[in-house]
Amino acid sequence: MGMDEVVRQLRMTIHDAQVAFDCIGLGDIERAGTCMITARAALEAAETVLRHDLARFPLDELAGEGAKVMAAMGD
Repeated sequence: MGMDEVVRQLRMTIHDAQVAFDCIGLGDIERAGTCMITARAALEAAETVLRHDLARFPLDELAGEGAKVMAAMGD
């Protein structure tokens, strides 16, 4: 299962979106646009992995793995 990859891609999405937000505030519109593109790509990658896993594994297994991945992030 790829819940660790889903979480990793979502974290990249959040980071890139925050950088885009900050770039807009700094007036760096071109870089903001680039960061928006990379944020969207990371989000789409997360969705692809999640959809693939949803088609292959029971939902309760995915939920359990997702919870483990999120708990490990807190360590």
